[in-house]
Parts: sequence; structure tokens; C-alpha cells
Amino acid sequence: MPAKPGERKLQILQVLAQMLEAPHGEKITTAALAGKLDVSEAALYRHFASKAQMFEGLIEFIEETLFRLINKVASEEPSAVRQIESILTLLLGFAQTNRGMTRVLIGDALVHENERLQARINQLHDRLEATLKQCLRNAVSQQELPPMLDATSKANALICFVVGRWHQFAKSGFKRLPKEYWALQWPGLLAG
Repeated sequence: MPAKPGERKLQILQVLAQMLEAPHGEKITTAALAGKLDVSEAALYRHFASKAQMFEGLIEFIEETLFRLINKVASEEPSAVRQIESILTLLLGFAQTNRGMTRVLIGDALVHENERLQARINQLHDRLEATLKQCLRNAVSQQELPPMLDATSKANALICFVVGRWHQFAKSGFKRLPKEYWALQWPGLLAG
């Protein structure tokens, strides 16, 4: 029975993400990807014009998933401080659940790929930081945080914390979990 439109494309992305879960992060070739799927390289190029397009598909998946969940948090949680905590927990948990995607989020999987992919990940980090900055401003206006709080620098520190935990997770061969010590670290992140 032939696959439905888009099923093969999704399967290619799923296998690519699984291959990125290898703890030592070797460069992924289209030949290796085709081998895992038991298809020819030409079959891959029927669905994607290039390997860069495959990585773009993963980045789109990450963006759509994260911002759908972040928007859900924003709509369901009235407290801005609890929104921040939930968003940070979500970002750490997403990486912990999606090891291969973590390598994309930190740019590790994109090192030998088209530079526009790293620019796209940088843009994603900037959007996440802007979201946190807005939540911090809301927390100040809700009087949950002090009025002298610098939302810009605090948002930057929070996203640096998350990206650092993502790096530690990937570079430890996925042994150091992103949410390790989270319950103890969270209270101190908004202090100061």
C-alpha cells in the first residue's frame, strides 16, 4: 500500500532525528540516512531538495512545537512568574525528551551544514529570549517581581541557563539531564 502524501517526508525527518541521538555526534550523510531508511539517496531527494532542507524541517518542527506549547502556557497560566517557570521547564524537558533535537538546538548537528541553518537556530533562541523578556515585564507589571528588574538582562541570563543545560546534556553523551537540579536551581534564577 503506498504511503500517504507527507508520510515518507515525516519518516525521513524522524530517522534523521534518531540518528542525531548518537552520543558521539558524527556527521550525518545522506548515504547513511538512506541506508537507515532502506531507500536510495535519490529517493530522499524526491522529498527534500537538499540535506539542508531536511534540517530546516527539523527546525520547523522544533519551532512549531515549542511555540505551540509556550502559547498554551501563556493562555492557561495567569501568573507571569509561573509562566516563566513553566516555559523554562518546557524548554529543558523538550531537550530531555528529544535528544536528537537538542543537537540541532545547540547547533552541534549543523556545524558542517549550510550557515543559514545556524542563523535560523540563532533566530529561534532570540525569539525564546524575547518571549521570556515579555513574561518578565508582565511579572513586573503584575507586581510579582520588583520594578527595578532589568527584563532584558534577566531574559538573557535565563536563556543562557537553558542553552547551557542543553549543551551540557549533549556534550555529556545525554547523561547529564537538563532538568537535573531544576527544582533547586529555579528559585535562585529570578533572585537578584
